Amino acid sequence: MQYLRLMHKTGIKAFSYLYALYEIPAPAIIPFFVDLRVNCSGAQFFYDAGLFKSRRFDLPVIAVGNLEVGGAGKSPMTEYLISLLKNDFKLATLSRGYGRETKGYQTATANATATQVGDEPAQFKRKFPDVTVAVCENRVNGIEQLKNDHELIILDDAYQHRAVKPD
Repeated sequence: MQYLRLMHKTGIKAFSYLYALYEIPAPAIIPFFVDLRVNCSGAQFFYDAGLFKSRRFDLPVIAVGNLEVGGAGKSPMTEYLISLLKNDFKLATLSRGYGRETKGYQTATANATATQVGDEPAQFKRKFPDVTVAVCENRVNGIEQLKNDHELIILDDAYQHRAVKPD
């Protein structure tokens, strides 16, 4: 029970729910808990210490997201922003492209599939064919590819990524 309180107190509620719902012994969960805390906070430490720098760009960058994983409404918010701003700005969306089988920078075409660019970018391109939809696992490199031809970039699911300093 002390492990359960420790996990709950440190903000990793998912592990305490695993214990409560599935009766997984708390000591069995601790290695996953420690690994998650180290991986999530490791890079943040370097940004906080000033060893990693966040990059700001000369055009507006909007980062959509929050600290939730999945189902928090990030993609509908991105779609709303696209529909709101597409007539006033030459804009692009940039996503990581989760679930795609390609690597590096890719621009979605009208026929793009989820295996090429990820499911959400493919959906964005189908809904907004006149908007540039791109994917790149490195947000800074992706923005570098897009910045000369666009006035505004919307980063989908990027709130927790500190490599880019949004406006």
